[in-house]
Amino acid sequence: MIYKRTEESEKILKQIYTCIDENAGIAKKEQLVEMGIDYRRILDFVESGEIIRIKNGYYTYGIERFSEEALVSKLFPDGVLCMESALYAYGYISTKPFGFHVAIDKNTSKSRFKLDYPKVIPYYTEPEVLKIGVKKIEFENCIFQIYDKDRLICDCLKYESKMDRKDFKEALQAYIRDEEKDISALMDYARERKVLKRVQNLIGVWL
Repeated sequence: MIYKRTEESEKILKQIYTCIDENAGIAKKEQLVEMGIDYRRILDFVESGEIIRIKNGYYTYGIERFSEEALVSKLFPDGVLCMESALYAYGYISTKPFGFHVAIDKNTSKSRFKLDYPKVIPYYTEPEVLKIGVKKIEFENCIFQIYDKDRLICDCLKYESKMDRKDFKEALQAYIRDEEKDISALMDYARERKVLKRVQNLIGVWL
């Protein structure tokens, strides 16, 4: 059922827009329900196109206002940029990846990633491994968690078979040239990620 547009519905819609604006452009269903807004009203506004359901339980309006980066940083604050997405953020590869590569606790709900937009590629990770080498970075005017460069390169060596060959070579060459690399940290991560021999063979000869 679609509600008729009344003074009451206009008031409710304004409340929803205010909630969205006050929460960096995305409101959760729980927030709207706590405000006393009937969930059926929310669905009605989605059906009429006045608000947009990004994913189950998350709403916005005027999605063109947001970059993909803004949506990902808002929807996955506990995620960590990894692999090609982290390489691109650091400027190690020149081609923007298709989708956002995000490391996430393996115990998180898989339904979080059922998105039509933006494309997010989850890497389900053991909790004790997830936070090793994590830092924060400002990328495209958004704050993300990201693996530092030395851990990132070890992950690329560990999962080389999943990467585009051109990106892999470009990333390794960029890291070798990077004056900010920390060789001591690289070796520590290499032992932790069990890629010590690969680091010695592919990177060590250039150091």
